[in-house]
Amino acid sequence: MLYFFQQVLNGLHSGALYALLAFGYVLTNGILHRTNLAYGAVFAFCGQTMILTAAFGYQALWLTLFAAVALGILAALLYAVLLSQILSRGVFEKLADRSPNAIVVTTLGILLFLSEASRIAADTHDLWLPPMLADPVIFAQDTGFKVTLTVIQLIDCAAVIAVVALAAWLFSHSSFGRAWRAVCDDPKAAAMCGVDVRAVFRHAVLYGGFCAAFAGVLAGLYYGNISFGTGLIYGLKILFVTAVGGYLSPLKAALGAAAFGMAESLWAGYFPLEWRDAWIYLFLVAMLVLIGTGRDQAKIA
Repeated sequence: MLYFFQQVLNGLHSGALYALLAFGYVLTNGILHRTNLAYGAVFAFCGQTMILTAAFGYQALWLTLFAAVALGILAALLYAVLLSQILSRGVFEKLADRSPNAIVVTTLGILLFLSEASRIAADTHDLWLPPMLADPVIFAQDTGFKVTLTVIQLIDCAAVIAVVALAAWLFSHSSFGRAWRAVCDDPKAAAMCGVDVRAVFRHAVLYGGFCAAFAGVLAGLYYGNISFGTGLIYGLKILFVTAVGGYLSPLKAALGAAAFGMAESLWAGYFPLEWRDAWIYLFLVAMLVLIGTGRDQAKIA
């Protein structure tokens, strides 16, 4: 039972990162209704930007570790704003009325560009942050086994819970949340009722970019490094998870993604790790087929 408890705690941390990513992804795709492969790239790029900037501040500017990391976090958030503006104004708005394949191909190109930009900036070397706040907090113990989480894991989980809870509350009690739901349902009808559809969409992309950047920062602080291919892996997982749950509720998507992270952790604890992603993807595809079929039948009815 202690071992199971440990896997559940591990799942809380990975699930928190997935939940934050899913919340931000739904903000954009609820309006766009198009596959955005660049979202995972924004997550990885901002995480790598934080690490590269922190390394530069520590080695070249002679900053303390705390100041260098703070500078890296600021740079990551600024890049999130820049990327969100480029995506919303230069890509999504221009291709929203085109074939869905146009956005898929374009965002795939952006993903490759950001991955290569990060690789070139790091000179194809993996830069690692030193372990921070890695002291274990013991939740339970028995002879020879302790159930623990590190301080940075607890901070990450608390930060994600606070951000998602506050965003969900504001989303349900603000004019932006009402306008977002109206635009998701029918953008033309919303425009006829006086809703600025373009402004709502740009704000949604911006808030989604902040979620991706914040998740990238948290992941970078915990793991110490984010590889160049991480954006594609995380992006595909969030794409499948939100496709299964639907794009009408960011909070439900976040909860579903948290459950997905918990399932990954339990699989890693009890089954061969090399088969984890294959079986998880297979399960998501099966769920997408079954749920998608039910949705189509409901629409026809």
